[in-house]
Amino acid sequence: MEMLQGRKLVLVAMFSAGTALWADSGQEGLKAGKSAYEASEYTKAVQLLQAAAANDPQNAEIQLLLTKSHLELQQHDAAIRNAERAVALKPRSSLYHEWLGRAFGEKADHASWFSAISLAKKTHQELETAVELDERNFSARQALVEFECSAPGIVGGGEDKAAVNIRKLAEMDAAEGYYASGNCRRQKKDFAVADAEFGKALESNPKSEELVYDIGDYEVRRAQPERLFEVAEIGEHIAPADPRHIYFRAVALVIRKEKAQEAERMLREYLNKGPVRAGYPKPAAVHLWLGHLYENEGKLNEAEKEFRTAVRIEPKYKPAQEALSTLKKN
Repeated sequence: MEMLQGRKLVLVAMFSAGTALWADSGQEGLKAGKSAYEASEYTKAVQLLQAAAANDPQNAEIQLLLTKSHLELQQHDAAIRNAERAVALKPRSSLYHEWLGRAFGEKADHASWFSAISLAKKTHQELETAVELDERNFSARQALVEFECSAPGIVGGGEDKAAVNIRKLAEMDAAEGYYASGNCRRQKKDFAVADAEFGKALESNPKSEELVYDIGDYEVRRAQPERLFEVAEIGEHIAPADPRHIYFRAVALVIRKEKAQEAERMLREYLNKGPVRAGYPKPAAVHLWLGHLYENEGKLNEAEKEFRTAVRIEPKYKPAQEALSTLKKN
């Protein structure tokens, strides 16, 4: 009996040790996957994270990073599968429900009209769940506001619903509330009100660089350099290591036709530092603004080269197509 008991203890110890080794291997894989993700090497990240998930199948964090990596690769079905696994592992996580909603939303944006209806409903459901689980998950509530302001009622949209969430955001954080209001008006193409609300958001001590730089992206389209300088200053204060402030300062200088050499240096610096990731200026956009910079200086051959580079990187990038067409006409 004592011998059998001893064998049981040995087996338990061996199993525990093996489980610990698998978990350690999963953590190492997660760390390597994060490094690849941060370097914008998404295919490599997926390979590393899939191996990590095999070693540590109960690790929801691995599944979340797989979701994000697949989304960057436009692999929507895979992203949804990994997000669903993350939710299954931690069903009370607001963050995981948020990303499942985002994955459904990305697929809906690329689906046929009929399929998009079902996917949009799932998007709304998951974002609502995320907010219910954590009312201070501002990114989830902002995504919910954007959905409700832009989607039809048949899939859960409606400005009346968005208004409730905007009020709740405003009660918790003034900047988040003003941003949500501005974003809703942007969806409705009410740009004058959107401008005013975004200005109030920047004046209200925003804490999220994502909020600030999304306003920056909007202001680039509106060609408002003073607001872009403000965005860059606030964004750099919130997250000094984030390189996006470099890009927005450079674009502001190009719009104002000032300090061309400094603007060129900053744009090329951003090309080297900026990740290729959703929410960050695309390389094609950087080449577009380099083209506009050279165009301002009368260096039309250099401008054409940059516009063509932008189109080569992203063939459907309309601003670069239009800039190239205008340059040829002139």
